Amino acid sequence: MSVRRQCELIGLPRSTYYRQPIVPRQENADNLQLMRIIDKEYTDHPFYGTRQMRNILRKKGFKVNRKRVQRLMRKMGLQSVAPKPNTSKAHPEHKVYPYLLRNLKISSPDQVRCSDITYIRLNGGFVYLTAVMDWYSRFVLSWEVSVSMDSEFCVSALERSLRLYGKPEIFNTDQGSQFTSNDFIGALKSHNIKISMDGKGRAFDNIFIERLWRTVKYEEIYLKEYQSVAELKTALKNYFYFYNHVRPHSSLGGKTPAEVYLSLRNDRNSDLCLSATIG
Repeated sequence: MSVRRQCELIGLPRSTYYRQPIVPRQENADNLQLMRIIDKEYTDHPFYGTRQMRNILRKKGFKVNRKRVQRLMRKMGLQSVAPKPNTSKAHPEHKVYPYLLRNLKISSPDQVRCSDITYIRLNGGFVYLTAVMDWYSRFVLSWEVSVSMDSEFCVSALERSLRLYGKPEIFNTDQGSQFTSNDFIGALKSHNIKISMDGKGRAFDNIFIERLWRTVKYEEIYLKEYQSVAELKTALKNYFYFYNHVRPHSSLGGKTPAEVYLSLRNDRNSDLCLSATIG
């Protein structure tokens, strides 16, 4: 029986089948210390570029040059949100889609979903986290952890959100190679989902998931020292349950994301069933 058929029978994405076990990426102790500081500074000040980050590190007593900071920030997937010359050039083989959310009134769950990637520190290494979020309710529909910033774990998180919650009208990401890859775009197109991408150098076009990363890091990641990927994944599972079902959001009138997302989805499904019955 082919791998494709086996995956179809058990409802497993082929990208997940081929993924290798997650082993944290390694750096020497000095670089890991610098990466932790860079991560926290960038979370607070996403407009810091490599020059400013070098200056911050030097003020903290680290003898570091800009080239080293550039390498570490590149490895962490961090880039200043401040516009820079010639930043609009896309990967020559990847199509970039227009930003569809400007002046759009978002009034219901599943109207818009978004995704992004962030760096997560471990004791002795690091990994990357991606998540899929409903824009209206801030509900986190799925998430995945990976040792590299490839497209596979992003596609896996996307496909899981579609299996569990159906499809949205629009899906928004940045212009990273993971989200412009044929696999990711193909998964969206196969479900007839409209594709939206942030303007280059405009991280705040995807502001709600940027706020999610800040919340996750200050309420979970920065408070602990994870000894393994398994420990991190258990902690993230518990935290995202807390975030979705327990933690009230002032922007949601004191309700949780789950209360807003699931209640409005249930109301809509009930209306659809009633319409079908009457029809």
